[in-house]
Amino acid sequence: MEKSVSIDIRIKTLDIAKQDIITRDNIPVTADTSVFYKVINPQYATTKIENHVRAVFNYTQGALRDVIGSMELDEVLTQREKISHEIRKVVDEETREWGIEISQIKIQQISLPENMKRAMAVQAEKEREKRATIIASEGEYEAAQNIAKAAELLSKHPAAIQLRTLQTVQDISHEPSQKIVIFMPSDIGSLLKKL
Repeated sequence: MEKSVSIDIRIKTLDIAKQDIITRDNIPVTADTSVFYKVINPQYATTKIENHVRAVFNYTQGALRDVIGSMELDEVLTQREKISHEIRKVVDEETREWGIEISQIKIQQISLPENMKRAMAVQAEKEREKRATIIASEGEYEAAQNIAKAAELLSKHPAAIQLRTLQTVQDISHEPSQKIVIFMPSDIGSLLKKL
């Protein structure tokens, strides 16, 4: 008895449902992906595998788990293209024998548990605070160096100290609060020693 089977040779899409996976550094993640494939040899797709759609689905699902399970969390979160390429390579090698070509694999989403997201947010906040503290301390250091240079320069020129004093008096006189300014000789220290 003869039977004809119709095989669609257009590119088709399979959505692989969310998978719970443990990364190499023991962090649980949830990932879902889409696989784009087409039948390149209809005869093989009907004679070498019973249900090529289900086979592609199951093989991609397993490859997704294997590839992400062999990587650390940092790699998983930053290298989606690498993950997609690795999964495609694994699946394509097997499915070629079935007359199927994997055109592309796209990682749709990688999710972390809520407690892990919170922990990462706290860590990121601490890193920002650390950078801000370092920047502030570098600014203080530069300011201290400039003040030391200014003090050294002023100590070499006594008239400059008097000009700086007058400038300071002028600056504070603009403020509305009441102030009493008493001018004393700059060499008062030496006068007091004589007493």
